[in-house]
Amino acid sequence: MSRTLNVLKPGESARIYDIDEKSSMKRRLLDLGFTPETEVKCTGISPLGDPKAFLIKNTIIALRKDDSKFVYIK
Repeated sequence: MSRTLNVLKPGESARIYDIDEKSSMKRRLLDLGFTPETEVKCTGISPLGDPKAFLIKNTIIALRKDDSKFVYIK
């Protein structure tokens, strides 16, 4: 079973494996740098738990749980 980006806790890192075809944000995520084999690190989480902030290619990007659950990591 694959893990998804939404399970990362602040301070944890992973490598992106793939983005699910069902995601309506697939093209946007790819444009933002969420490409296969890219290292991503969870840098923080909002007080209410959604969204989370991720460091990817020297840029911090906030993603909602509904979008990050389509990004597979290893």
